[in-house]
Amino acid sequence: MGAKYYIGTSGWVYSHWRDVFYPPKLPQSKWLEFYTGHFSTVELNNSFYRLPSEQAFSNWRATSPEGFRYAVKVSRFITHIKRLKDVAEPAETFLQRARHLNEKLGPLLYQLPPNMHRNDERLESFLRLLPKGLRHVIEFRHQSWLDEGVFDILRRHEIGFCVFDMPGLPCPLLSTADFAYIRFHGSSGLYFSCYSNEELEDWARRISGLAKDLDTVYIYFNNDAEGFAIKNAQTMAERLQSL
Repeated sequence: MGAKYYIGTSGWVYSHWRDVFYPPKLPQSKWLEFYTGHFSTVELNNSFYRLPSEQAFSNWRATSPEGFRYAVKVSRFITHIKRLKDVAEPAETFLQRARHLNEKLGPLLYQLPPNMHRNDERLESFLRLLPKGLRHVIEFRHQSWLDEGVFDILRRHEIGFCVFDMPGLPCPLLSTADFAYIRFHGSSGLYFSCYSNEELEDWARRISGLAKDLDTVYIYFNNDAEGFAIKNAQTMAERLQSL
């Protein structure tokens, strides 16, 4: 039995998706319900900018069908302002809120700032804070982190490595836990380029190879312009299903 795939987009509330994906007269309050009829997961990204209320997390859980998963992008206060240092209290507060998703809580994504260089000691100190029983994923945005020594640290702590595709910063396709986490930001233009069918077929073959030894694979498209993320996520799901 192979890995289970969860494929979706980074966020779902984009005004320019009306007509492109959402029916023109569908109220925005119904968009999540519509989205969950087409995808098995979504990446919550508004949580990066401000901590959602307990009620918000509970509502997201209630609005989605059984088996749906939310990946949650962790607060930039932890990753960008505090830069992983002295964050035990804010991390605990954030995770307590996210747990209101209950069985629908997927991985927690910690995206580091692009100007944050490799610091193994700080990374290890932070990883020791993270509670077991949840899936945690680190997305590095500086080249210095993309090194086998860092991957070994993640493996020791059973923390996921976020594979990303974006212009100007090549990233290896690998997993450091029993799951993989992959973000597509756009191949030729950050957040606004559309992946071709040929590109997605190539990615699907490579991801399928990686998935053979894994439990779960989470895939999110972050190229929201013109609804490209919707189209690309649907195509990726079709390609992986056919393999």
